[in-house]
Amino acid sequence: MNVAAAVGRALASLGVDTAFGVVGSGNFHVTNALVEYGVRFVAARHEGGAATMADAYARTGGRVGVLSVHQGPGLTNAMTGIAEAAKSRTPLVVLAAEATAPLSNFHVDQAALATAVGAVPLRIDSAGTAVARTAEAFRLARDGRRTVLLNLPLEVQDQAVPAAAEPPAAPPPLPSGPETGEAARLADLLSAARRPVFVAGRGARTARRELEELAERTGALLATSAVAKGLFRGSPWDLDVSGGFASPLTAELIRDADVIVGWGCALNMWTTRHGTLIGPDTRVVQVDLDAGALGAHRPIHLGVTGDVALTARAVTGLLGAGGDGREAPAVPGGADPSPGAGPPGEADGDGRGGRAGGTGYRSAELAGRIAGEGRWRDVPYADAGGGGRIDPRTLTIGLDDLLPAGRVVSIDSGNFMGYPSMFLDVPDECGFVFTQAFQSIGLGLATAIGAALARPDRLPVAALGDGGALMGIAELETVVRLGLPMVIVVYDDEAYGAEVHHFGPDGHPLDTVTFPPVDIAAIGRGFGCEAVTVRDREDLAAVAGWLAGPRSRPLLVHAKVGGARGAWWLEEAFRGH
Repeated sequence: MNVAAAVGRALASLGVDTAFGVVGSGNFHVTNALVEYGVRFVAARHEGGAATMADAYARTGGRVGVLSVHQGPGLTNAMTGIAEAAKSRTPLVVLAAEATAPLSNFHVDQAALATAVGAVPLRIDSAGTAVARTAEAFRLARDGRRTVLLNLPLEVQDQAVPAAAEPPAAPPPLPSGPETGEAARLADLLSAARRPVFVAGRGARTARRELEELAERTGALLATSAVAKGLFRGSPWDLDVSGGFASPLTAELIRDADVIVGWGCALNMWTTRHGTLIGPDTRVVQVDLDAGALGAHRPIHLGVTGDVALTARAVTGLLGAGGDGREAPAVPGGADPSPGAGPPGEADGDGRGGRAGGTGYRSAELAGRIAGEGRWRDVPYADAGGGGRIDPRTLTIGLDDLLPAGRVVSIDSGNFMGYPSMFLDVPDECGFVFTQAFQSIGLGLATAIGAALARPDRLPVAALGDGGALMGIAELETVVRLGLPMVIVVYDDEAYGAEVHHFGPDGHPLDTVTFPPVDIAAIGRGFGCEAVTVRDREDLAAVAGWLAGPRSRPLLVHAKVGGARGAWWLEEAFRGH
């Protein structure tokens, strides 16, 4: 057995079930070895698409993703997707053939490329270390939540591997809990809080039960960052997404919190709306496995290093019979835990609970407000459609009403992105895939493919802008070839809308960011999709017809949306620049 075969066998034995890529001469043998040992290989039409498919597959399925690419240009083509995965701490192993001879046309410093975007470079230097190095790459990806580039030099791939080489089985390490003192300080803060809010991020996606139990004990409201959207779906205290996407009620309630706890959440400028959602007297806490993440984006009053679920469980235990009207413990150091707050049982005058009876922020009146006006689709608006253009809010609400609840929604980047992100509901945290850490357009369709393969039990929905759709259009062939019953919605304003609304108000010429009409529906049909052009709500009847049918081909919805003004979230973002 040679090195290429040993690498494929090792990854299969470590539990890899699916790999993505584009095959060239350099990665031909290692990819075939993956297939030989039972790994499903998904061929993309571009390495950038393959990288994003692997990223989305890993995020949605909770597995280590694998990408296989040719040396040199195969890797450089994939770099945007690899950068997104690395910035998102996606567990991903990139198998890249490598031309080490400096005079080779394919030669580039592949390790430096990986380092530049935050991935971890490794190399198999000999047959004797091939299996151990492959296992090291896999475990670093899985246990360290890192994107790892495993370089496979061409001259090493054909070397014979010792017959006894076999990757040792190694289960993931047990998660670590918080230090007792840190957990106690958090318990003290929450015990004294009158209006606590939890904001859960990617690191909290498996801790719903523990966070809801602690929130019930402390009277906290529940919100998420964008990447964890859906985590608390069904809870009467679910505020949905914090940050630029937040509804007016969500923004109001988070801004008025006296304690905000970020659980596995960076609390970056997007999640805090450039800090404007954090009141001047709000105490901010972060809980994260990575101590380096604590306070990285903004000052915090308390940082707790530990697994989110274990930390929440520990704090709940420390509170014991708390929340029953007992006097709240003092914050260490004697500081008032909720500056400006009245007595524990005092009402806020707007139906929000104080600490009376342990209700925290919760009250029957507030639950009614969240149910009635907590979602963006509950917020009244003046429909701006007409003249052959549909209002993107009207479009997305109509789609939300039509599409089955069992869905997985993948979002591309651009001016349009807030509409599908906030007007399309999702059933849980596995129903929303948001590849936005690098803020690249053109990743949405590939994201939807990876998510669809990870969750074949759900209807995959891709939400794209016209710019991103045309940038990643080659992967429409992949959707059709794989037989995915996908709904692909293209919000077409015939422009790079973010740039139009950023620079247009200042009188700058916009010829470089606006485009003539493109019949995207016809392009979809050319690839083998069913397609419909939507200019008003009545045109959505064709979507209902497709949903009622066999769904034997993917459906492309070419939505001619109005673009007279920027999206609300974009206006918020511009204020922060």
